[in-house]
Amino acid sequence: MRRREFLLAVAAAALLCAAPARAAGPSIKEYPVPKGSHPHDVAPARDGGVWYTAQHSGELGWLDPVSGYTKHIPLGRDSAPHGVIVGPDGAPWITDSGQNAIVRVEPKTERVQVFPLPKNMPNANLNTATFDSNGILWYTGQSGYYGRVDPKTGRVEVFEAPRGRGPYGICTAPDGSVYYASLAGSHIARIDTKTGKATVIEPPTPGQGARRVWADSKSRVWVSEWNSGQVSLYDPKTNQWREWKLPGDAPKTYAVYVDSRDIVWLSDFGANAMVRFDLRTEKFKVIKLPSHGSAVRQILGRPGEVWLPLSGVDKLAVIRE
Repeated sequence: MRRREFLLAVAAAALLCAAPARAAGPSIKEYPVPKGSHPHDVAPARDGGVWYTAQHSGELGWLDPVSGYTKHIPLGRDSAPHGVIVGPDGAPWITDSGQNAIVRVEPKTERVQVFPLPKNMPNANLNTATFDSNGILWYTGQSGYYGRVDPKTGRVEVFEAPRGRGPYGICTAPDGSVYYASLAGSHIARIDTKTGKATVIEPPTPGQGARRVWADSKSRVWVSEWNSGQVSLYDPKTNQWREWKLPGDAPKTYAVYVDSRDIVWLSDFGANAMVRFDLRTEKFKVIKLPSHGSAVRQILGRPGEVWLPLSGVDKLAVIRE
């Protein structure tokens, strides 16, 4: 019996050694960018690099994640870039509140093209942009505006938000719908991309401070709620909402991003952390950020990577799983 028990133990140990190791948890790597940049938003570039808005220096930055090399491209006089996305043309498009304009940068030549809002237009406090399924860029302005730019003609249009101040985050869902979040107005709105009209959609929690929005693969809309510390989900097919409070004593939910697996990523200013949420289990995972006072203002990614601008410490960071 002793010999048999010994052989069984050896066999069990061999099986354990042969079994695949469990995947490690998310890893975080930080990259310093030039001091005083105050990187506000990020957008993975098609060449493997990462674009970021250097808000305080009025420039567009680019990071090489392999070497850590960065370069900055001046955007123009009085520039104060807020958001950046990569368009269907592969170029970065920027919402520049300082110039009250949408800005495009040609990646190869670094040529800067400015699409100013109408001259009689007050400062819109431009925030974020998205491209719809027809290649039209839609943008938000916190002063109470949203609008669109046709890259083919250069035409810029401006619409007054139905409830005034607040338009902030904006996204395009797979079904072609465009939604924006109103921080000051505590609601989201759906834009009719043909007429430009915005229809208000009320979240369940009053005064929640809807800050940013992102759509998942089923065209459901996820909302980061700054005032309530929640993340909420709106299903346009059923017109139903669901809400979840982030972990911790005083969460401040700034940004939301849904990756290609429908995992929801949130930045929590209150905890200096990133929060991962899986709807299938309805469980949160808190990922503490290495640098104190990181102030992650926006999130974007590509398969296997979630990129973060650490505006408070002049760094970018990537989470890999």
